Amino acid sequence: MAGSQFSSSSSSLLLLLLLSIVAAVTAAPAYASNCATTVPESTPTTRVIHPYDSFSLSNGHFSGGDPLIPNTPLLRSFYFLPHTFHRTTTAGVLRITATLSVRTGGSRFIGNVSSLLQRASIGIPTRSRPLTFEFSGYWSESSGLLCMVGDGVSRSPDGKFLRLPAVLNLRYPKSSNITTSVVAGKITSLDSADSPNYFHPISILAYSQKSYNYTMISDAKGSCSRVDHKVESLGLDKTSWCSSLMGFLGGRFRLDYGNGTNCSPKNCGPFAKDLSFYPSFMSWNHIQCSDDGEMHLYMEFSNYTGYGERSIFVPKHSLVAEGFWDHDKNRLCMVACRVLDVEGSGGDASVRDCSIRVCLWIPAVLSIESSGSVVGQLWSGKDKKDLGYFDMVSFWSSEASFDSTPDLRYEYTKLDSVNKSCKAFNLPKSRKMYPDGQSVGDMRFDFSLRDAKGRRAWGYANPLFIGQNFSGRSYMVSLEAPTPPPSLVDLNHSLSNVSYRISYSLPNSSYDGSGQTEILAEGVYNAATGMLCMVGCRSLLASVNEKQVKGSKDCEILINMQLSPFDPEAGERLYGSIKSSRRESDPLYFEPLETQSYVMYTAQSVESIWRMDMEITMVLISLTLLCIFIGFQLFYINKNPDVLPSISVTMLVILTLGYMIPLVLNFEALFMRRNTQNVLSWSGGWLEANEVIVRVITMVAFLMQFRFLQVVWSARYREESKKALWVAERKALQLCLPLYFIGGLIAWFVYSNQSRSQLQRQDFNSANHRSIWEDLISYAGLILDGFLLPQILLNIFWNSKDKALSPVFYVGTTIVRALPHLYDAYRAHHYVPYFDSSYIYANPKNDFFSSTWDIIIPCEGVLLAVLIFLQQRFGGRCILPARFRQSGGYEIVSSISL
Repeated sequence: MAGSQFSSSSSSLLLLLLLSIVAAVTAAPAYASNCATTVPESTPTTRVIHPYDSFSLSNGHFSGGDPLIPNTPLLRSFYFLPHTFHRTTTAGVLRITATLSVRTGGSRFIGNVSSLLQRASIGIPTRSRPLTFEFSGYWSESSGLLCMVGDGVSRSPDGKFLRLPAVLNLRYPKSSNITTSVVAGKITSLDSADSPNYFHPISILAYSQKSYNYTMISDAKGSCSRVDHKVESLGLDKTSWCSSLMGFLGGRFRLDYGNGTNCSPKNCGPFAKDLSFYPSFMSWNHIQCSDDGEMHLYMEFSNYTGYGERSIFVPKHSLVAEGFWDHDKNRLCMVACRVLDVEGSGGDASVRDCSIRVCLWIPAVLSIESSGSVVGQLWSGKDKKDLGYFDMVSFWSSEASFDSTPDLRYEYTKLDSVNKSCKAFNLPKSRKMYPDGQSVGDMRFDFSLRDAKGRRAWGYANPLFIGQNFSGRSYMVSLEAPTPPPSLVDLNHSLSNVSYRISYSLPNSSYDGSGQTEILAEGVYNAATGMLCMVGCRSLLASVNEKQVKGSKDCEILINMQLSPFDPEAGERLYGSIKSSRRESDPLYFEPLETQSYVMYTAQSVESIWRMDMEITMVLISLTLLCIFIGFQLFYINKNPDVLPSISVTMLVILTLGYMIPLVLNFEALFMRRNTQNVLSWSGGWLEANEVIVRVITMVAFLMQFRFLQVVWSARYREESKKALWVAERKALQLCLPLYFIGGLIAWFVYSNQSRSQLQRQDFNSANHRSIWEDLISYAGLILDGFLLPQILLNIFWNSKDKALSPVFYVGTTIVRALPHLYDAYRAHHYVPYFDSSYIYANPKNDFFSSTWDIIIPCEGVLLAVLIFLQQRFGGRCILPARFRQSGGYEIVSSISL
């Protein structure tokens, strides 16, 4: 996200710089001929700092702009940022300079645009060419009109920069109320319609950010009277109610239309009558509070299932609202109004029909059927016979933070069903150690999931309450409920009542309109056996005019999870199932879902972090030693330059590539990334900081190795009398390449057989699945382990007796290459392999690591080092049988073998 913002800002700055250059040689559009009838021009005088309130607009919506702006269903937004304000000789008139930028893009869609949503979800670029304007003009306080002229810059489809003279007209009153809270305007091109720089008018709409007058508080006070509010709700401190309420209103709220039977196509929600739009989510935006306890905002509705995109004010899918927090009844009472926007009308928009009422509260008691941390209702104040009437819609959110609400409790209502369906508390105690149920981190886990059709998905399970301890608090606090809920804990001190929120995204199995299936569950956890048994409820979809809207719940779901122990054996993991307890003939029945996962507990997380810190230290030490060994070799050949031509160029190329390739690949293979458990990010930035150090040391090693290669290469060319060395080098290379090629074919063949067997077995453990690219990278690591092979072959073909390599270099490098395999053998017996992606030193993705390879590769390295020692002491062919040591006989054998 930060990278995208930086890129966007950089593009804007570049465009602004270009605009200033263009403006220096091109006359700006004349204000008098375009705006004199709107706000007459006046002479600026003194500069003003932040007059009245800020004129800036953000997250606004625009339409039009063809052909510069493609007409797509993608998100369309703009921002308006003033720079300077000057008073003028005309009272109540300000001169303003500002930047206005429009953009389209992102993967956020309004409504049901499923095909385009799927395209965006796989990463297809969706941003259009940037369009930025620099305006200057005048604003009249009395009329609330702003007129500005200026230039915009953009790129044509063929990459050329376009200068776009334009005029901006904006209605922006000094202060607003709920009926004038929408700012509307229009950007009009000053080029002729046949000009390549011409664009159709751009209509802009945004929620006002200036001073606000509350005019409907009396109506808001009566709005909550209709709600039969019997549920206990939490209060807010009078001195900090606004900031607290903003925390509760953050995130998305899910809409619930009931069971759909009382909801006709024309009165199901606030947008059914005109748009036949049944949104699944609602969000609260631009919340502003007054000192008198009042607040105003706008509410945006959508079917967007993603996260991370800022909300955009889309008038036809938004409501503007104002109200207050009732400290006596602990609820928010509001009046909401529709926004009428006539598409292509030049920015005309109006706020009408303020008959919508809103009531929101913060429940003090949660349950499986009402687990929303913030709950509310939305309804029409009209008569059922009136146009625009709609039935009551409930909404709720579970994304709020409750660190400041110590009175929150949970009511267990399904424990009788758990008692009948689950036998976790009757199982014999295991000899293994499982989480004791007191640590939230140990009870939270992700899992993989597969249904009867073989479809796969990922999900997560977060505990809401463990007993009466709320997991959202920064620390666990024991609470005493006024009326203790029914409990099974008395049966055994190892049992704990628990409640969970379980969510997963299985293709074509959404039950709540969000693209995800969410199950709220409660039950019993047995710390003696690690068994978690629960009954769950999922939201269902109801049908309205053949459209799916959120409806009732299905609470006949059984969930069994067997947590993995603290000291799991190889392959031991969390496993379980999610089943329907209905008959197969029931329309709500679904096939059982199998779940499994590796779970990393708090103690194991600390151990893993310690191991990762140790491994990153080992990486740094290894790279530093390699630099030292290369330095010894450079010093050695500096004192013995006559041995330079006898060093294998092929060997040096392999070593140089071994340092260069990780730098080119940005070293991603050495460090864990975002696909691992969040617990691995608790290292406090140690990994990220040392990644830079590793890159620097690797770069030093690469430069030293490259210098080594350069010196040897130059020495070969200077030795005219030893051209035969190139012949020997070529023969060594001709023998190495077939060996490497055959080894690569074997790696590919093994990979193909493994992939085929996994498909035949329908192996669900994706962690064991390796790509051909990963196998080839590992094979490249094997070639590096045998880096001395080209030197040995060169010594044989040249029959060299030169002591070309320093013992410190070839012995030290061999030891550094062998140590990861010795460490991997140790790690396999002392650490449980939770996540391969947490391996930094002896990474399985960079070499062949197994119980067999961990023996073969060090032995191979020792063997090659011993052969080099013998060759440099007794001659290159001393390792051959006696009958092949003669030059002629050996050349015959070598020519036959080649």
